[in-house]
This record gives sequence, structure tokens and C-alpha cells, in this order.
Amino acid sequence: MERCPWCEKDDLYRSYHDEEWGRPVHDDGKHFEFLLLETMQAGLSWRTILGKREGYRAAFAGFDVEKVAGFGEDDVERLMLDPGIIRNRAKIRAAIKNARSFIAVRKEFSKFDRYIWSFTDGTVVKNAWTELSQIPSQTELSDRVSADLKKRGFSFVGSVTVYSHLQAIGVVNDHLVSCFRYSVC
Repeated sequence: MERCPWCEKDDLYRSYHDEEWGRPVHDDGKHFEFLLLETMQAGLSWRTILGKREGYRAAFAGFDVEKVAGFGEDDVERLMLDPGIIRNRAKIRAAIKNARSFIAVRKEFSKFDRYIWSFTDGTVVKNAWTELSQIPSQTELSDRVSADLKKRGFSFVGSVTVYSHLQAIGVVNDHLVSCFRYSVC
């Protein structure tokens, strides 16, 4: 069974690749989880964030967007002491701000899922890469989504972060064509 080469040497990456990465997401809870994790990853390796995923789940109320949106300064201080997460004050505050913006988007579109998939008219962007070196770090699509998220009050959502997010939630299929997950996603 052939996989994308980036996940071959690491069990955590391999599990994430085989079970989650690129699978189209339509659940708002999962959308918020991935968005929070992707924004925490900015400037760090995805492996670092995956390794702390359960710490983030515990620290951020099981990724419950309503609860996170209600966090205040006491929660920021609590999270700054939590060894289970990356203790970056700006990212912690951004997670809370993003939860509030997420809720606003959900109110406007009835579901965040409807909003994020509207950029591709509900269709997966299915690329046909044969080498990892062909996969871009950002695209015109991620530029547009990033700009719109920022306009709506989100933070730590630059185009590179957004492209990673779009890959993770399956809006973009960037599995290599030789990967067994390519046709599944």
C-alpha cells in the first residue's frame, strides 16, 4: 500500500494521514478542532501539534466552540500554565477570538461547513500531484479564504495556514495520485 511520503516514517503522521487528512469534513465541531489546531501550528511543525492534540482537547473544552468563545483572561492565564499545549499567549487569545468569529460565521451561514465549502461550490479541489515538491504551500483559493476569514475577525489565518487547513478538511485533495487515499478522498 503506497502512501504520501511525508507520513511514512512516523506512526502518528501515518495514522493521521490514513484516517483523517484530506477526508472531507462536514461537521462543525471537527471544523473548529482543525481550525484551532492549524492556527496553533503556525510557525511550528504539524508533528508537534499532533503530539499535543489531546492536551489541546483537554485545555480547550473538548474543542467546544461555545465554551472556548466564553473563555476570558483567567482562562488565558490558566492555559499559559498548561504543559499539554504550546503556551503562546497570542495564539491562545486568537483561539478565543476565532471561536467567537466562528460562531458569527455559523450564525450567518447556519453552519460553518456551508461557509467554508462555499469557496469551491461544495466540490473537492482534486489535484493530481505525482511528487511532494509539486504541492504548493498556498494558492489563489487559500488567499481568498484567508482574506475573508481575516475580514470576519479571525487571527493566525494567513494563506499558508489556511491552505493546510483546506487540505486537512478535504476541501483540497493533495494526496499524491500514487497514494491509496487519493481516490478515497
